Formats: sequence, C-alpha cells, structure tokens
Amino acid sequence: MKIAVCDDENKIVEEITSFIKKEFPSSEVLPYSDGETLLSSSDEWPEVLLLDIDMPGISGMEVAAALTREKADTLIVFVTAHDELVYDSFKYHPFAFVRKKFLEKELKAVLSDCEKQLVSRNKNFVFQNASKLVTLAQSNILYFEGQANYLAIHTIADEYKMRSTMTAVEKELEDSDFLRIHKGFLVNLEHIRVLKTEELELDNGTVLPIGKSYSETAKKSILRYMRR
Repeated sequence: MKIAVCDDENKIVEEITSFIKKEFPSSEVLPYSDGETLLSSSDEWPEVLLLDIDMPGISGMEVAAALTREKADTLIVFVTAHDELVYDSFKYHPFAFVRKKFLEKELKAVLSDCEKQLVSRNKNFVFQNASKLVTLAQSNILYFEGQANYLAIHTIADEYKMRSTMTAVEKELEDSDFLRIHKGFLVNLEHIRVLKTEELELDNGTVLPIGKSYSETAKKSILRYMRR
C-alpha cells in the first residue's frame, strides 16, 4: 500500500511510520507535517491517508474536502484525539477512524481493512449485454436498478442493461460491498455519501429510496460501513 501520514505532531508521524514499517513492511510511507505540504506535493494521491483532523493551517477536514473535490479514491482514515469531531467528518466519507489514545491497537485492524478494500477494488463484475460480454470494475458501479424484465447497471460514467434478477446479482456480490436497500435497488456502499431516514444520496448526487422492509438492516449495515 502507498500510505501518507499527515499530522502536525512529529512524534505521532514517527510513531505511525515506525509501526507501518514493522507491521506492513511492503507498504510505502509518505510522512507530512501539515495539510498544505500534502496537497501541494502529491503528483499522485496515496491509496491510504492517515489524517489528523485538528491541525493548524489547513485542517484535516479541509484536506479531505480537497480530495473529495478532486474525486480522489484515497481511503481516508482520520486519526484524532478529539472524539467530538468525528461526526462532523462523516460528510467526507472517511473509511475509518483511529483514536490516538488507542493508536497501535486500532491502527493494525484498520490498515488490514484498507488492504482488503484495495483488493476488492480490483474485483470485476462480468455480465452478458446483448451479444457481447461486458466487464466492469465493481468499484465503478454505483447501483443496480430493477426495470421490468431486466436490470439497469448504473456506473460512474455509463448505464448498462442485463437480463437477470436482483436476487441473483445480490447473491453473486454477497462477498463485496453491495447492499440491498429496496426490492428494486442494490447499492455500492462505497458510493453512499448521505444517509437519511427514508433515502440515501450517492456521491454523484443520485437519491435512492430505502424500502421499509429493508430499512433497519440496511441502515445498520451502512452506518457500520461508514464508521469502520
């Protein structure tokens, strides 16, 4: 993994860097002491960003906002000593949180989850579309929508149609981050930006309803994914 560490406390940066080199020796670590330097020196965004929320100058949330505007697919992990700031950061769709007082205990599990997530991004979904076989990266799929006798596959850039049932596709993707939220919708958890009482919003602005019979289970799964 290519991991950037950004914190204004040099001791924390050194501690995290040392920990990663020990526990994840094949990873590349890029240390930064402030948000300005991170944003100005990145020719290519890291796969994982361990980011302090409360920093002088450009805060961690402002860095996360900049990455969101750039549509970077970096996994953002907020590292903080201020639990009260966690909820304010949800709008930037962080992958996880690590509390500084439990740094080593929580960091290993979170980085292991990051590895799994990066592997899952390389998974493909293959289906028959008319007379040709189409391969899509699962990470590019926003959601599946049931339409009469076929399914519409909505991706970041296009829309495809396939002959299948929602139940069959749900089963095929049960080991990936897709969730049934309605009898007519199967959504990619990676692209959920806002969760509301009866609907959710994706990162492209699409709003989808949450079915009553799916509501409780769906909301628990979404919140668990957003907080991990």
